[in-house]
Amino acid sequence: MNTIKFDKKNVKMVAHRGVSGLECENTNAAFVAAGNRSYFGVETDMHITADGKFAIIHDQSTKRVSGIDADVENLPFDAVRGIRLYDRKAGVTRSDLCIPSLEEYIRICHRYDKVCVLELKDCRGIEKYREMIEIIKANDHLDKTIFISFGKDNCLMIKEIMPEAKVQFLISEWNDDLLPWLKENGLDLDIYYGSVTKELVDLIHENGMEINCWTVDKAEDGERLAAWGVDYITSNILE
Repeated sequence: MNTIKFDKKNVKMVAHRGVSGLECENTNAAFVAAGNRSYFGVETDMHITADGKFAIIHDQSTKRVSGIDADVENLPFDAVRGIRLYDRKAGVTRSDLCIPSLEEYIRICHRYDKVCVLELKDCRGIEKYREMIEIIKANDHLDKTIFISFGKDNCLMIKEIMPEAKVQFLISEWNDDLLPWLKENGLDLDIYYGSVTKELVDLIHENGMEINCWTVDKAEDGERLAAWGVDYITSNILE
């Protein structure tokens, strides 16, 4: 098993949920797989458990990745941590696959010198984000972390705490009304790749912003976007 290589030109490649095309998504195994390859960054997703801990998982429920329907946000971290995850095939678990803590994700990225691309899911208010930022800072990786979110409030709270932080607003489709809001708040764009055009890439760059494209898994799509000059490509398997 290996990643799919393509002509990425100067694009910064981001491993989506780690190298989730090879290992179970959002696990330490997937993050280490990215660490051992040429990726610029490692993307992941974060929820907050009932006892206020930061858990690394995409869905609020663990059912898709484990078969057990546990609500991450309504359980303590230790209960969530005890669930074993599928080894990329439903019904087949692996003893080392479990939901990581935020600290583990950050430490792996730090060890392998990868940029963290951290998607913020639920919102518990600005004080929880201050706590999160202190954890990243304590692990000496704050200058190599990009925050992304579909939630406007999440993006704005990070910028309030850290005006210099790199924050990308996640969207599925472009709307011209977003441009002044992004500029006003110092945000970059993280958009579904199928909605990207050469004209949009040029517009974003003309306004001093960067553009990240999710989730690109075919080499021909990656090469087209790279030729258009996008800044980042997020992928499960392309490298």
